[in-house]
Amino acid sequence: MESQYPELFAEHERADVSCVLLSTMDNGAVFGLQARAHASTNGYWISYATVAADAAAAPSGIAGPDGHWATRCGPDATSAIATVDIVREHESLARPWRRTARAGTYATAVVDGDPRAERSSL
Repeated sequence: MESQYPELFAEHERADVSCVLLSTMDNGAVFGLQARAHASTNGYWISYATVAADAAAAPSGIAGPDGHWATRCGPDATSAIATVDIVREHESLARPWRRTARAGTYATAVVDGDPRAERSSL
């Protein structure tokens, strides 16, 4: 369920983590997809562990900072372990830029006064 809250993953990035361990139960592929997105968005590794019974839709695995699976368990309902050597050199390339961008570098590019950019009051 944690994959539904991007602010948690952003906080891990601010804490300068190298890898997040995400254990979940996902009988679809949504949480696995979100784990890859969080890995890429925040520039760290995510170990995604789910139950073997859900492996057909979303096998466990480890996503790299580029958002691609570095390794995955098989798609059958057999218990397995995924391992990978974590290489931290790629993390340092994106993190400084992301932190600068999130600190307000683009604040002057925000469009004000355009009704299409206004939030709806639904």
